[in-house]
Amino acid sequence: MSVDTIIVNFNTGDALTRCVAALQAGTQYTRITVVDNASDDNSAANLQYLYGDHPGVEILFNAANRGFAPAVNQVARRSKADWILVLNPDCMVEPEALERLQLALQDDPRGGLAGPAVRDVKGRMQRATTRRFPTPWKSLVTASGLWRLGNIFPVFTGIEVDSSKLGEEAVPCEAVSGACMLIRRKALEDVGFLDEGYTLHCEDLDLMYRLNLEGWHCLYVPAAGCTHDQGLSSRRRPGWVHYQKHLGMARFFRKFQAGSTPFPLRLLVYAGIWLRFAVLWPLSLIKR
Repeated sequence: MSVDTIIVNFNTGDALTRCVAALQAGTQYTRITVVDNASDDNSAANLQYLYGDHPGVEILFNAANRGFAPAVNQVARRSKADWILVLNPDCMVEPEALERLQLALQDDPRGGLAGPAVRDVKGRMQRATTRRFPTPWKSLVTASGLWRLGNIFPVFTGIEVDSSKLGEEAVPCEAVSGACMLIRRKALEDVGFLDEGYTLHCEDLDLMYRLNLEGWHCLYVPAAGCTHDQGLSSRRRPGWVHYQKHLGMARFFRKFQAGSTPFPLRLLVYAGIWLRFAVLWPLSLIKR
C-alpha cells in the first residue's frame, strides 16, 4: 500500500534536510512532498539543491504563508495514496517508525490515524504524545495543576496522559501528537480534510475530534518513534505563535462545545483562554 508524506516548512533551517533524509533511510518507502510557506532562510532552496532531481521528493513553493492546514490540504486532496503521513519538518522518524504505524492501522479497520512515541532531543517523552480531548473541566484541571490528583481522585483527570503507562502494544486513544501522524486516506476524506479556519495550532486536535465523531479512532504506537525539536520554526516569532495557539483553542471550543455549554460557563471558558494567553505571553518571549 502506498504512502504519501506531506511536510509543511517555514524557516526550519537544516532540520528540514535532516527530516527528509531520515524518511529516505526508513524501511517503508514514501513519496515526499515538501510545501514551503514562503520561507526566507533558504531551507527549502537548500533541499531543492540536494533533492531536486530525486523522483520521490517534490518541493512546492507557496508565494505566501498560507498556514499549516491549507498547505497540507493542497497536497492531500490530490493524493491517491492509501496512507498520508503529515510530518513536522523538525521531526526525525526512526527507520522503522512509518512501517510500524502503517501495520498498526492495517490491523485495526477503524483506526483512522496513528501516532508514534514522540521524544524531545534529550530523549524525554513529550507531553502531547497522547492526550485526551479538552473539555472546560479537563482544561481547568490541567491549567490549575489539579490533574496531579487524578490518580487518587478520578474527577481531577485532566487532558494529559502518561504514555509510559500504556504498555508496548498499539492502543486506541483520544488524541496523539500532531507532529507525526499517519492518516488513513479514506478517514481523511470522510471528515473533509483539515479545517483551514485554523492558522496554526489545534487543527490536528480538530481533525482527531472529527474522526472520533465519524466512528474512527486514533492509535498510539509506542513501537514507532520519532525525535521532535519542538517549536523550531516558531522561535523567530514566539508572540505570534503564542497568540495563534490560543486563537485555535477558542475556535475548537466554539466549534464543538460552546453550543452545549451554559452561557455563564461559556464566558468563563473564553476568559480563561485569554487570561492564560496574557499570563504566559511574557514567558513565551523569554523562552525563544
